[in-house]
Amino acid sequence: MSLKRSSSLIFFTFIILILSNSNSISLEKKIFNFNDGNLKKFKKHSIKGETNYEIIKENNNAYLKAKANGTASGLGVEKKIDLNETPFLNISWKLEKGLIGINEKSKKGHDFALRVFVIKSTGKLPWKKKVINYVFSSNEIKQSSWTSPYTKQSVDYVLSSLKDDKQNKWISVKTNVKEDFQTIHKLNVNKIDGIAIMTDTDNSKQEAIGYYKDIYFSSK
Repeated sequence: MSLKRSSSLIFFTFIILILSNSNSISLEKKIFNFNDGNLKKFKKHSIKGETNYEIIKENNNAYLKAKANGTASGLGVEKKIDLNETPFLNISWKLEKGLIGINEKSKKGHDFALRVFVIKSTGKLPWKKKVINYVFSSNEIKQSSWTSPYTKQSVDYVLSSLKDDKQNKWISVKTNVKEDFQTIHKLNVNKIDGIAIMTDTDNSKQEAIGYYKDIYFSSK
């Protein structure tokens, strides 16, 4: 075999190996990235007062500290995410101070130290939306879910809980949002329209402190 032909064979073998391994590469789409220290790029929405959000930098890493004291405001991103391409939502969060003695399924106790909303518009009117509210619960067990006491369009779904997880420890969770919409809302959703985070205690009037790292969608 000539040197030229041998080199060509090696080259094409290399290309085939790359293509055969391409399906194993996970695609990622970051939604909340705190490394640049800029909170102004996120859309702010207040329900009552202002939750204090602050970016903390430690050892070349950045994360968001959220502190609510009878307040409820969030940070959002309006962005379409293709759930056929990247259906998995990845969250890393830490709960420093949860909420004691509340019923999260009631209006008076519907507060969460950490929560991430995923939003799907179902019509042109602003209130035509379906929402999954992924939460770090103070009282309910993981994988439990219930309809929000404020609107039937939103369902609370527990990804982490003080009943199962440790306080003051970073916890990483992953969930298939496309499958969740099918299970929870009976909707086959190809794209979502936005995502938001909120730490709130406007109903319970307590204090909650939690932390968020970068939040992103992935293909697996």
